[in-house]
Amino acid sequence: MLELLGYLGAVLMGISLGLIGGGGSILTVPILVYLFGVNAELSTAYSLFIVGLTSLFGSFSHMKMGNIHWRTAIVFGIPSIISVYLTRHFIVPAIPNPVFGGLSKDLAILIFFAIIMVAASYSMIRKGKPKAAGEIDAEVSFNYPMILAEGLIVGMVTGLVGAGGGFLIIPALVLLAKLPMKQAVGTSLIIIASKSLLGFLGDLGRGAEIDWNFMLIFSAIAVVGIFSGAALSKKISGDKLKPAFGWFVLIMGIYIIVNSLMSMK
Repeated sequence: MLELLGYLGAVLMGISLGLIGGGGSILTVPILVYLFGVNAELSTAYSLFIVGLTSLFGSFSHMKMGNIHWRTAIVFGIPSIISVYLTRHFIVPAIPNPVFGGLSKDLAILIFFAIIMVAASYSMIRKGKPKAAGEIDAEVSFNYPMILAEGLIVGMVTGLVGAGGGFLIIPALVLLAKLPMKQAVGTSLIIIASKSLLGFLGDLGRGAEIDWNFMLIFSAIAVVGIFSGAALSKKISGDKLKPAFGWFVLIMGIYIIVNSLMSMK
């Protein structure tokens, strides 16, 4: 029964990525931990592969529509890729166990992940400022230092918790590179795909034990979800679903924090 719910969660994750360009990947680690019983550290490795592959497939339709701004993807993506790889290969293995006191490494990762979920939920629940009548998107411009810094930070967060970071990338692309929302979503997916898949190589490089059969099945189901989400996006506005999904992520984040703290007693 729990496995069935887990695979339904994989579909939901993919649909979210297809509809709103982010958010869904934040569910992958909780699904793997609570519904499939995978330990937290290994779940973050699985999540990188699953999220990366799903986002890659999701980016294909945006490529056809011209919704990927490749220059921005390169400027943002390169520092992010370097950061996530180094984090997976060096920082995550170096985290002591226990971290401090009675807090195990797995619990520390889950609590940090839950804090990221709460932050992500805020960005999804918050309503953006509507455009004035006749207002058009500004010409794409670059704040290089800020984009590079954001890329490094997002890469480190992705490396630590295994989430794609779309909730951080999309606002950065809109505010720092002045991309229109549709281009920000498409560009975000290609950045998430590249940094997540290359970051996963950091786990392979240190000999992580991977259940490829399970991971590929989960990924295939998530890919079905992202294509379904892309189809639904033509009929349903992602802006309307985003706040509701944000509240769900917020509740999940709070639950993980409370559950993790209670398990320490």
